[in-house]
Amino acid sequence: MGKSSSDGSGETTVTTRYAEYLETLHESFLYTVASERSSAIDDSPFADYVALGFDDAFFGAAYTITSFPTLYDMFGKFMAGLDIDTLYSQIYEDTVNAPEIDDLVAAETAILDDEIQNTSLPRLMLSHRDTNSIMSSTYIVDQAILEANKLKAIDKFSAELRYRMIPVATERWKAHMTWNQQVVMDYAQIMKFYFSTKLDTTNLNYAIAAKDKLWPFTVLDYERAALGSLQGASTTTTDEGKESNSFLSTVTSVLSVAAMFI
Repeated sequence: MGKSSSDGSGETTVTTRYAEYLETLHESFLYTVASERSSAIDDSPFADYVALGFDDAFFGAAYTITSFPTLYDMFGKFMAGLDIDTLYSQIYEDTVNAPEIDDLVAAETAILDDEIQNTSLPRLMLSHRDTNSIMSSTYIVDQAILEANKLKAIDKFSAELRYRMIPVATERWKAHMTWNQQVVMDYAQIMKFYFSTKLDTTNLNYAIAAKDKLWPFTVLDYERAALGSLQGASTTTTDEGKESNSFLSTVTSVLSVAAMFI
């Protein structure tokens, strides 16, 4: 209900009043809120928050983002400065002319030498002895033919073995190129994750610090709501810590675009 009064100067003052039992309950409620506010105003719930040490948690003690190469350095090392022809030549040499290939050729040579010495040459000697031509030039020619056939067999074995290793060298080269590209992409994703997480963590730390500093003022929001409780509910919002959201979105978008072009 309303009540009007005049102070004699012609001005009228209108006072809004409520039922007596409501005003009595509201007054008691306000005393309770004031008492609780007095005890809570110096007891911020954010005072004991310990700011997160992001770099130590992410990299380990004594390491920072500057301890690692930049994305441009990583790209230059693994992609931009890569000579694919030189890389293929190195892989070809390490695969086709590897020491293991030479060892296989040497082993095949030893097997053929053993077969000639223990099988082919004794048979040749017996054959020429039967014809009584062991001391003739024909025997020497036949020995030379055996040796020539051995050399041809070794050359053929070596050529076929190295030829079959060429596709292996090509696959190794392709795998190396793919690995280089993947390293740069993974590095870009790690940097994106680092900066987005760092901004989120820094944002949280500053938000809690702001809430702690503003606590003596924001705690009064509840008392203000209590004062206006007879007139209906009120809504109070705070925006501490939200200022960097647009910057976080910008950095994340830039890193995402950079990763797409790698």
